Amino acid sequence: MLFTEVCSASAEAVLEQVKSAAELKCGVVTEEYDYNKDDTHGNLGALGIDICRAVTAAVLGENGKLTVSSFPDEPHGLSAAASGKVALLAGATPRATVSSLYAVAFGQPFFFDGQGFIVVPEINSIRDLSGKQVCFISNTEAETFVDAVLGARKIDFQPFPFEEQGEMDAALITGHCAAMTADVSRLANTRAAFRGRVSNFAILPELITFDPLAPAFRSGDPQWAAIVNWTIYALIQAEASGVTQANVEAMSTSEDPVINRLLTKAGGVGRALGLDDDWAVHVIKAVGNYGEIFERDVGQRSSLKLDRGLNALWTRGGLMYPSPSR
Repeated sequence: MLFTEVCSASAEAVLEQVKSAAELKCGVVTEEYDYNKDDTHGNLGALGIDICRAVTAAVLGENGKLTVSSFPDEPHGLSAAASGKVALLAGATPRATVSSLYAVAFGQPFFFDGQGFIVVPEINSIRDLSGKQVCFISNTEAETFVDAVLGARKIDFQPFPFEEQGEMDAALITGHCAAMTADVSRLANTRAAFRGRVSNFAILPELITFDPLAPAFRSGDPQWAAIVNWTIYALIQAEASGVTQANVEAMSTSEDPVINRLLTKAGGVGRALGLDDDWAVHVIKAVGNYGEIFERDVGQRSSLKLDRGLNALWTRGGLMYPSPSR
């Protein structure tokens, strides 16, 4: 059976609802400080909004209507996705227990996060944390993993637990902590809030956990899941192929077979997904390629100033790779 036949026989509700309303309702998690200790990521709302914009462009064109709802934590956002209040939550941490609890599915990760360390200048690696005070929020996964991982590596650090983020930030600024540990996205948000003191602190490249961020949507709609996933694949492939927001129209005439399949009907992806043949052109015109989005929202052009790290292309030692456009 063809993919299009499978989709036709399955629930197509989300795509049809979005097309009928001429609007995509999308959610992002803003991760308010001290709102919920179970949340690990920092505020990646700008990145999530661009994923929302990309999916909107795939379905409704680059000028399609997008309505974004912000949620203070993942449980609120997942509830909205499960109830249909939003067609897409961009994004959440994929977990089997969460998928079962909320009846949601997770798509292709668009940001690879993980627990790391923000440190004072004399700390250059995790090994240098031996004998130093390391801050973390108590009774969280950050505490669990810093104890387990550094203990396993025989790094005899001094644990310094806190109940509130603001108090912990102050301890780092005033030198009472040599390091703070949390997911790197949260650390980057913390550093950005230091303003004039930003240059006094670095984020180590080493991670002790792996914590991706992915889109979430109601289970049971394979066509919608495929549209979201292929939109992310298109962003990644565009970067790998040198297709940008500025040159996408000119690149549509490229004889490169990969670019040709991505930007025209040659690959048959648009038809298979129930979209226009030039759906990927709409996406890239709206938001650019993945690299452009990353740099604008969380990279060196943003206040977070994160290095690409695991979010680099697979050809550059990262984990970002597309599926073939066919």
